[in-house]
Amino acid sequence: MTLRLTPDDERVLAQLAESEGVSRQEATIRAIHEAASRRGHEAAVREASIKARSRYADVLRRLGE
Repeated sequence: MTLRLTPDDERVLAQLAESEGVSRQEATIRAIHEAASRRGHEAAVREASIKARSRYADVLRRLGE
């Protein structure tokens, strides 16, 4: 796989790798995993919120009155 980055993206990646003390490849892999984890967490929170709002809809309506 080839990853094409703009010069600015290259600079940011180099800074990230240096700050973490890893190679640019490892910094890229970590960033991918972190983004995937964050997306999974956001989906879980969104689902929990939907369930809670449904479960407590009556209470929420009364509090809003």
